[in-house]
Parts: sequence; structure tokens; C-alpha cells
Amino acid sequence: MELKAATIGTSSAPGGMAPSTEIELAEYLSECHAHAVTLRVAGGATRSRPATTAETVLTTSMLDGIVAYEPGELTLIAKSGTPVETIERALAAEGQAFAFEPMDHRLLLGSTGTPTIGGMVAANVSGPRRVRAGACRDHLLGVRFVDGRGRIIKNGGRVMKNVTGMDLGKLLCGSYGALGVLTEIAIKTLPVAESQNTIAFGGISPREAVKIFSSALATPFEVSGAAFHDGTAWLRIEGLARQVDHRREKLSALFKGNDHVVLSDEESRLLWLSLRDLHHFTKGNDAVWRILVKPTDAPTVLEALKPFGGDASLDWGGGAIWYSGNLDAAGMLAYAPSGLATLVRPGPIVNVHVSPVEAPGVAALTAALRRTFDPAGILNPGLMVE
Repeated sequence: MELKAATIGTSSAPGGMAPSTEIELAEYLSECHAHAVTLRVAGGATRSRPATTAETVLTTSMLDGIVAYEPGELTLIAKSGTPVETIERALAAEGQAFAFEPMDHRLLLGSTGTPTIGGMVAANVSGPRRVRAGACRDHLLGVRFVDGRGRIIKNGGRVMKNVTGMDLGKLLCGSYGALGVLTEIAIKTLPVAESQNTIAFGGISPREAVKIFSSALATPFEVSGAAFHDGTAWLRIEGLARQVDHRREKLSALFKGNDHVVLSDEESRLLWLSLRDLHHFTKGNDAVWRILVKPTDAPTVLEALKPFGGDASLDWGGGAIWYSGNLDAAGMLAYAPSGLATLVRPGPIVNVHVSPVEAPGVAALTAALRRTFDPAGILNPGLMVE
């Protein structure tokens, strides 16, 4: 079997395999399964974490192209190696976008390459709008993938409808390629909001910020972003211009006891782009962690981390803590017991990938899934998160 070679922008392997068709990929994975050849699966290699025991890099970069796009149906189908930027340009031409606002990790991680839709789905990449629109997995309509045995599997469809059976798309989304290699993705799109405003509350504590978030998100005023950093909390409102004006006025009245200012459309969009990509953590080289917690627990976790220095921000209404510092893995897991801590960027002290610690029941389920889809353990060994 002859496969096309590709140069991979990573130090974990000198080169890699890049199948150009789903059939080639299936044949290659079947051989790897038979000979127990471990693989590091990558799309654009912009956010993937090194699987140090993998023998070969497998990239989906040559599975490229938009298969179908129906703006009127709000659906798009693309091969997994299609650059996210290519898809976003096609969506923007029709006034549409991904509602879950996927983060671009390149500036934070100092990585090169081009993010792909397969990598986005495999990592369940979701931005600030997740607090209202849901995560990437919530927008999947269907997937095609090849599992660790080399079997081609199709699940879901091309439009929203009731289906029976397990939703494998949601299972693959967030598995970091550890259950199968995505080849094609069908996903929902949504119109871009006509107008956007942000209400900014300065000079407040994390506890006060979470209180504001809890109150705002409990209203019917459709807050689409709730974030905090360096003493300032932000609430975003999006929609038609008249709707945004109305909801902003209602929220301003609700928080009339808190000093706040309003950021207009352009200023608001630039702010949330910066918050989405964690620009406030890009200048240093400390480790960056994401800790998932109940929003009401976020202030307590931040207090526990405070003696160790570093910097922190909140997103998803307090449900996601982003922490930059050099607390090691054992310390992080000890001081964030109420949530799920994942290393996003290595630092001087923590310089290898650290997966979240799973409860025994969850670990058993994870192992069973791996045995079902990848019995030889060849796909991204050591990775299975979210």
C-alpha cells in the first residue's frame, strides 16, 4: 500500500502519513492495527498534544474540501482536513458562522500550521458563546470516521432530525482522535448577529463577577458571553440592533447598583476575540490550565490558587477557569478538587501533557470505549479527555 507522505510541523516525528482518501486511510489503519503501530493523529497540528509513545504521525491534511454547503438549510459538510479559515470565509460570504465560536490556539501555544475542522471537532473546541449556544458537539449533525480497526463508520445525517441509537458524533467530539480518525463532518451554521454590545463592570472581585453572571444568565435577555479578568467582568448581548438595545437597557436597570460602561459593536467584537483566544496569557511562558467547575465554586478555587501567584480569568459564566502559573500537576489537582483540570499549555515546571484524573467509573467506561473502537490502542495513546 502506497500512501502520500507529508511533512508535519512538530518535533514529535520527523514526518508522517497523509492519506488522500477515506479508503486509503482505512487500509492504512487496518495495517497499523494488525502490526500494533501506534499513531499520533493530527489535523493542522496547531492544538494537538504530543503522544510521546506514538511511532508515526498520521495527518488528515489531505482530506480537504467543502463537500456541500446549504446556507438556507444552515448546514455544511466538509472533509476533516479542511482548514477552519476556509470554512469561515465561505460562511462569512453568506453572513453565517459557527455559533460556538471556536478558539484559535496558535497565539497561545506558539504553534504554526492551520487549524482544521477535524481538529476542531476532535478537541471539542468552543469559545465564550458556549454559555448560550452550547459546545461544538452540540452543533454536529453527523460524522464519518475510521476506527482503530480500519472500519469506516457513518453516524448521524446531514440535517436536523430525530434519530435512534447512539450519537457517535458526540462521542468522537472531544476524544482527541483516540477513538477514530474523522474523515467527514456535517455541522450546523447560524447567521452572524447584526449587532453586539458588551456591559463592562470594573473594580470587582471574582465572587462579585460570578454573582453578576448568575443573575444575568437567569434572565430572558439572552446573554451570549460572561467573562472576567483583572478586576473587570463583561456581559455580551447579541442580535438585531433593536433587540440588543432593549436587552442592554434591561440589564443596565437590573445592575443599576453596579458601576458599568457599555462597549459598542466594534469595540465589543475586538474584546471577545481577545478573550476567546486568551490574549492576556500569550506573552508569558507559564503553564496554562483550564479548570471546569460549577460557577459558584470558581471564587473558592481562585482563592486556593492565589498563594501560588500566576494569573487567572473566568469564562462561561464562571464555569471555566483559565489559570496561568507554574503550579505543578499534583498541586493543581489538589487545589482544584471540585473541577476538571486540563493542561492546555506546558510550562517550565509542567512540561508534559497531563490528562484529567477520572473517577473509577468514568475510567472503566473510557477503557471499554477504547477496547471497542481501538482494541490495539494505536490511536493517540494516552489521550482521552473531555
